[in-house]
Amino acid sequence: MKYLNISGYPLWSFEWANNGEVVLLLHGGLSDTDSFAEVMIAPLEDSFHLFAYDRAGHGRSADQPGSFYFDFQRDEAIAFITEVIKEPVHLVGYSDGANIALMVAIARPELVKSIVSIAANFNADGIVELPVFDPAGISDEYRAEYAELSPDAPETLDFKVAKMHEIWKVEPNIEITDIAQINVPVLVMAGDDDVVKHSHSIELYEALPLGQLAIVPGTSHGLVKEKPAIVTALIKSFLSDQSYPVTRQPIRRTNPA
Repeated sequence: MKYLNISGYPLWSFEWANNGEVVLLLHGGLSDTDSFAEVMIAPLEDSFHLFAYDRAGHGRSADQPGSFYFDFQRDEAIAFITEVIKEPVHLVGYSDGANIALMVAIARPELVKSIVSIAANFNADGIVELPVFDPAGISDEYRAEYAELSPDAPETLDFKVAKMHEIWKVEPNIEITDIAQINVPVLVMAGDDDVVKHSHSIELYEALPLGQLAIVPGTSHGLVKEKPAIVTALIKSFLSDQSYPVTRQPIRRTNPA
C-alpha cells in the first residue's frame, strides 16, 4: 500500500502477491478499497495478481477537480492500467466501480480481458426510487472514518456526499449500443433485493455478446458483504474459466460445434 502518482496526482494504491493473471478491483462510490477488499482479497489472492486503488476523493486519495464525474473516473482507471499495471486486466467492479469497468471496456477495449460487474447501473434510470438525501443521515461512524482516512478536511464530507447524489441523478449514461460492443466475457451480478432494478440487470446481461448472469438470493446492494462466500466463489469460477459456456439446453446462447 502506497501513494502512486497517476495522471499527475497521488492515488492510494494496493498490490497483492503475483499468483496469476492480473485483476484490478474497483470499489463502489463514496467508499474505498478497504471496505471492498476485506472480503475479496483472501479468496482471490492465491490465484490472481491483484491491484486496487482509492479513486480521487475516496478513501486515502485526495479530491481533484471533477473527480466524482464518471468520465473522470473512467480516465483515471485507464491511467492506472496503462501507467502502473501496463498490461490488459480483468476488471472486478462493485457498484460505481462496475460502471467504470464497463466504461473502460468501451473506451479502451484492448486493456480489458473480462469484467465482473457487481450491482452496476449503466444509466441513472436503472436505480429504484430512493429517499431524498439528508446530510443528517451520515452516521457518526462514517464521519469518524472519513476524518481518520481522508487527506481532505473533515467538513468536506457533506459536500462530497451531496455532490455524488446529484451526479447519480444523471450519471452514468452509457448507451446500450456501446455495451453491445463489449466483446469480452462479462459476469453480471446483483442482489435479489438490489437498488438496481432487476430489469436493468437483465437488460445489461442480454446486451452483452458474452454475458453471464448471477442474481444472488437473499441479498441487497450490499451482496459482497452479505453473501461473501457465494459472491467470491462465483467470481473465482468466472475468472478461472472464461471459455464460452456450453450448456445442455441453450436458448440465448448457441453452443459452438
